[in-house]
Amino acid sequence: MHLGWLELQDFRCYESLSFTPEPGLNVLIGNNGTGKTNVLEAIGYLSRLRSFRGAPDAALVRSEAAAAVIRGGIERESGELKVEVELPAEGRRRILVNGKRPRRNSDVAIEVPLVAFLPDDLDVVKRGPGLRRDYVDEVAGHISPAAGADRAEYDKIVRQRNRFLRDEGHQADPVTLDVWDERLAEVGGRLVSARLSLLERLSGYLTRGYKSVAGAGADGLTARYEAWWLDDFEPHRALLAALGERRRRDLDQRTTTVGPHRDEVGLYLGSRLARTHASQGEQRSVALALRIAAFGLLEDRHDRPPILLLDDVFSELDPGRSEGVIELLPKGQVFVTSAREDEVPLAGRRWRVSSGSIS
Repeated sequence: MHLGWLELQDFRCYESLSFTPEPGLNVLIGNNGTGKTNVLEAIGYLSRLRSFRGAPDAALVRSEAAAAVIRGGIERESGELKVEVELPAEGRRRILVNGKRPRRNSDVAIEVPLVAFLPDDLDVVKRGPGLRRDYVDEVAGHISPAAGADRAEYDKIVRQRNRFLRDEGHQADPVTLDVWDERLAEVGGRLVSARLSLLERLSGYLTRGYKSVAGAGADGLTARYEAWWLDDFEPHRALLAALGERRRRDLDQRTTTVGPHRDEVGLYLGSRLARTHASQGEQRSVALALRIAAFGLLEDRHDRPPILLLDDVFSELDPGRSEGVIELLPKGQVFVTSAREDEVPLAGRRWRVSSGSIS
């Protein structure tokens, strides 16, 4: 599987672009600000249906344009999969897969598995739990469309329940709140079950991934799901009980104070919490191991390597960690960006990126 072609219209800095990459290694060279990362962002959007920079859709539309369009053809043994996304500056986006609207947007991630190494990956280790939850849900969504759909549905329910709490406060009807609690617990329970299953499957890949960049003698890397309310109960029942226990606090604060949107995914080197007790070098190795683990799991799950994006990664790595990343590259289609040609110690098709064009 690989990206056969990419077309952009009014996307970021590109008024119009037609790009036919190689099925193997593609190195995009250009000065900062010329649009290298924008190309990777567009490729990532074809899989994730969102910006890997966290940008809102409207920000992806070229200045003064009415809409941006991303089109791409994914070459597979079963035939080409064409994904087309129209992003208006105002209003709702339109997504087509082989000319039809997908039954679920989460289905696209299954069809187009992708892993991205980004300069901000260190934040997944160092910053708040939301980024670690997103990492787990993103990988789970590439394995099961139901996991991606449950995350979207859960977020919607939390927003609706919070709106109800804000509007009603202590005047909230208990029966209506019971209905919201049951809906949240049902979907939230499935979301937590998917997270627990993913972390169990990811365990061995994390250990191997960390040792590939940090050395065989390094501490083992583990990821633990941490939720005070979960205990040994089935997630649906446990979450429903916790919502009942926290109801008064929720009414006081007018927000949902317990659930998968508040849980932590702790990353540990041996017994040390990586976020607070690891060195900068160890934290960078953990960040790399998370992506290496995701790549290995998705490759085994789909029996083919995912598309791999590396955005300005080699400038941030020492030689030892670079070697750990390089071990991944021959396995499938890879896109690498760099401002300097000599920073990328790899043989592959070189593309020159200048403002609004690739050659």
